[in-house]
Amino acid sequence: MKYKILLTGKNNTIIDDFFSHLDDVFDSVTSSLRWEDIVNHVKLLKPEAFCYCVGNELKEHAERMSNLKAKLSTYNIPIIVIGTESNCNAFFKMAACSVDLTLRYPMKVSEVRDKMNKFLDDWYKEERERREAEAAKRAADAERAIENAKALEEEIAQALLDTQKVKAKAPEKETGHKHILVVDDDSAMLKTIKEQLHGKYDVATALSGKIALKFLEKKTTDLILLDYEMPAEKGPEILQQLRDNEATKNIPVVFLTGVTDKSKIVQVLTMRPQGYLTKPVEHDKLMEIIEKILGE
Repeated sequence: MKYKILLTGKNNTIIDDFFSHLDDVFDSVTSSLRWEDIVNHVKLLKPEAFCYCVGNELKEHAERMSNLKAKLSTYNIPIIVIGTESNCNAFFKMAACSVDLTLRYPMKVSEVRDKMNKFLDDWYKEERERREAEAAKRAADAERAIENAKALEEEIAQALLDTQKVKAKAPEKETGHKHILVVDDDSAMLKTIKEQLHGKYDVATALSGKIALKFLEKKTTDLILLDYEMPAEKGPEILQQLRDNEATKNIPVVFLTGVTDKSKIVQVLTMRPQGYLTKPVEHDKLMEIIEKILGE
């Protein structure tokens, strides 16, 4: 592959090497040191690498490297600095910024070619793998969303069927167990928690906050296990609606969250739930917090 290289800097000797000796392996274009020129060249040319050929650079140009690195990072373009040992040292002292590859002269042109080619091959191999991994994740998320949507449709259909049934039999006997409502957009998580609580508690499940609130219009529960992150309504939004409703404001709520970041956990706690559990939920911790809240 012939990589497209954007060159700038005050070392004209190195820049000339790219056009005189490396034009068969690199598609090279030069830019002035003006910030506007560099940015415009990056946008128009979309180079695979940016090469700063260091000479006796001005401090103002070197100090701009941090901003340049941030700009190039948005396009995933690596920065390569090429120059003599003394020029590179002076440049980095002024720039105070790391780059992706440094080539220090004296060095044969063939070494420059080989080192840059290997670096860029590895760089774009990692980039391809990253994109493939992201695509695979998006596909898995889409498949999971479809599965959850199907499960939601089945739950709604079953709920409609239940409401249409005319019950000729006597009312079902109460089990005497406390009731728990589990709200999570992940059907597998609902199944797991229901199995963990089966036998000791009566458990109802809902794949969304909307379904949970509809359930609570006609029925009651002793405790709600509420997913903090859901695609439609977030857990905090559902909790706020529960708190604003006179009929549900006193129902204890425990957040289920995959969030482990400390600042976000603090944000969870500002909602003043009765507790929170991190996913994957451990059975012992789940039972412990439920028993503590329900006074068992």
